[in-house]
Amino acid sequence: MPKSSKILLLVVSVVLVLVVFLGVNSTGVSAATDAQDGAYKQINVYSEVLRHIQTDYVVEPNIPKVTNGALRGLLESLDADSSYLTPTEYTAYKADKGGKAQVGINISKRYGYATVVSVIPGSPADKANLDDGDLIEMIGTEDTREMSLAVVQRMLEGQPGTELVLGVVRPRNPNPEKVTLTRVNVTLPPVSETMYENSSILYLKPGALDHDHVQQVEAKLKGMQKAGNKKILLDLRDVAAGDMAEATRLANFFLKTGTIATLEGQKFPKQTFEADEKLAINATAPMVVLVNRGTSGPAELVAGALLDDKRADLIGERTFGEGAQQKTFELPDGAALILSVAKYESPSGKKLQDDGVMPGVLVASTIADEAEGFGDTTSAQPVDHKPGVTVDEQLSKALDVLKAKA
Repeated sequence: MPKSSKILLLVVSVVLVLVVFLGVNSTGVSAATDAQDGAYKQINVYSEVLRHIQTDYVVEPNIPKVTNGALRGLLESLDADSSYLTPTEYTAYKADKGGKAQVGINISKRYGYATVVSVIPGSPADKANLDDGDLIEMIGTEDTREMSLAVVQRMLEGQPGTELVLGVVRPRNPNPEKVTLTRVNVTLPPVSETMYENSSILYLKPGALDHDHVQQVEAKLKGMQKAGNKKILLDLRDVAAGDMAEATRLANFFLKTGTIATLEGQKFPKQTFEADEKLAINATAPMVVLVNRGTSGPAELVAGALLDDKRADLIGERTFGEGAQQKTFELPDGAALILSVAKYESPSGKKLQDDGVMPGVLVASTIADEAEGFGDTTSAQPVDHKPGVTVDEQLSKALDVLKAKA
C-alpha cells in the first residue's frame, strides 16, 4: 500500500473515533459544530505528525500498530473504562460468554497499567498476597500498558487449573515480582455477620452488591428487631463487584426519602434515583459505613448516598473512583469502541468516576509489611496469611463512633 494511502487510512480511523465521541450529526447545534471544527483542526495536526513518522522515523513504521496505539491512547485518555478494540480483539470480546475460571481480582487501569482494585477473600490472588493498588505490569509476556481494559479482563480468565503468570509491581517496591496463579472457579463469600457490644451493633460485610448478596443483607436487616440490634455497621471495604441497580436497592434499605444517585451524559438523558419509602427497612438506626480504596462502583454509590443524605458516618479512606455506563460502537472495519456515555453522581453532584467518595473520618489502613511492599489490609478480623496484622484500626474507629451514638 502506498505511504499516502496508509496515512489516509489512519486519518480516516481517527476521524471515525472523533465523530462518534463528539456525537456529531445532521441536527447538531452550534456547540457540536464548534467541537467538530476543533476536531478537524486537530486532524491537520495528526496528519502532520503521521507524515513525519512515515517519512522521517529511523525505520519504516508499522502503520497498523501505530494506528491501533493512537486510537487506544485516544480512548484511554478519557477514562479507564473507555477502550478501543481491534477487529481481532472485538471478535474475541463478542465470543467471550463469561463464566470462566479466574484468580479472584477486580481490575481497572491506572497510570496506564492494569491495577488491582480489590481481591476476593480466599481466592488464589488473596493467597498470593495481591492487594489493592498493586500494578499488574505484565500478563505472561505481554505489557498491560498496550492493552485495553476489556482485553486485560479477558486475559485474566481461562480454564480451571490453567496457570496465569503476572508481573506485579507493589506499592513502595519498584521491583517487579513474578507471581504465578492457578485459575479456579471463584466463589464470592456470603454476607459476613458479627455482633458487637452485647449484640447491640450488627456488623454486615457483603462480598459483592449483586442480587444474592443484597438479598442476604435484606434478610439480616429484617431480623434486627428480633435479635435486639440497635445500630448498624456496614463494611464496604474492598467491595467492587456488583450491579448499580442492586446498589440502589441496598441504599434504599436505609433511606425513606431523598436522592440516591443520578446518571447523566452528554447525549444520555438524566436519570434520578429516588428512595422509595416502601422499600426502606431501617432508616433510623445509628449507622457507620466503612470504605477504603478498594471500595468501587456499586459500593461507592451506596456510600455516597448514605453520606450525602446524612444517613451514616463514613470512616476509612477515599474510594477507588468507578461509576460509568458504557456503550459499544461497532466500526466499519470490524473494530469497536467501548465508550463511557454517562456517569453516576452522588446526591451532592460529585461524579463517582472522577471524585470517588471521601469519608468524613479518615483512617488509614493498617500496613501489613511495609518493608516487603504489601498493600493495605482491611479485613474486619485478623488475616493469618498476611504477617504483621494485629489491629484493624478502621474497624476499631467505627465501633468507637457507633458506641458514642445514642
